[in-house]
Amino acid sequence: MFIIIFVGYFIRRKDLISDAQVKAFNKIIFIVCFPCLSFDNIYGKNITGADYKVVWVTLLALAIIYALGTVIVLSVEKDSRSRGAMIQAIYRSNVVIMGISMVQNLFGSDIDISITAIIIAIVVPVYNVLAVITLEIYRGGRLHLKDILISIATNPIIIGSAAGILAVIFGLTLPEVMYKPVASLADAASPMALLVLGASFNLKSLSSNIRNVAICVIGRLIVAPSIGLFLLYTAGIRGVALATAVAVFASPTAVASYTMAQQMDSNGELAGECVVVSSLFSCFTMFMWVFILKCTGLI
Repeated sequence: MFIIIFVGYFIRRKDLISDAQVKAFNKIIFIVCFPCLSFDNIYGKNITGADYKVVWVTLLALAIIYALGTVIVLSVEKDSRSRGAMIQAIYRSNVVIMGISMVQNLFGSDIDISITAIIIAIVVPVYNVLAVITLEIYRGGRLHLKDILISIATNPIIIGSAAGILAVIFGLTLPEVMYKPVASLADAASPMALLVLGASFNLKSLSSNIRNVAICVIGRLIVAPSIGLFLLYTAGIRGVALATAVAVFASPTAVASYTMAQQMDSNGELAGECVVVSSLFSCFTMFMWVFILKCTGLI
């Protein structure tokens, strides 16, 4: 991830791409690539056989993290645009990129990862709905329920998730000639978003946002996993499901949070900085969480 971000940073510093082109590419990723990724995360998964105990405890933990993050952000930050970006940075993790790969690295490629796929398929749409609501509320101006509902219904990422859910519910199968382009665009979403993130990264801006970034990174990498893993542990969740929870609650801020923040008039710079810094420190904190769980025999 860091290598791709650095390549994007290098491209911008060498003036191979302009600020206007960075914004244009970001819009393409938001409208085209991420909806395909959202669809592909759900399409073909058997979400009807989920262990509902794991799912409900995970969603409960997410609700607590979201509420606590909102309270903390509202108490320390007055700017509405920054509030939306900060709340999203605290609750929204990079589980799409790290979830399945982390479980397979811990348990081997032959392990049954159906529960991991199910949790990702349910959590990611919830992330997206919360993101639209949060960023819409803190856009500035007056809050209208109608505008929020329209924003949710027309958000490209949510449309992609909804299409995937409908395909699963009705057992729809895309012809290979249609699915391959969708899968290719889904594969391109994360590396393209990381390149654009690197191209838009500004060290000078980071120095002015250091307090807010620190709050978000601590919330994302320390507070959120403490809450999520504790609840799952007390609920008796172990093994693959608990390892998946590490990816849900302990992974860095989602790359998509930067894209959505920029496209929905939030503080895109702050959102991008949270992604970069949380990704850096997660190299150490995720190891710590996995080490603790392995030493205690929980995974």
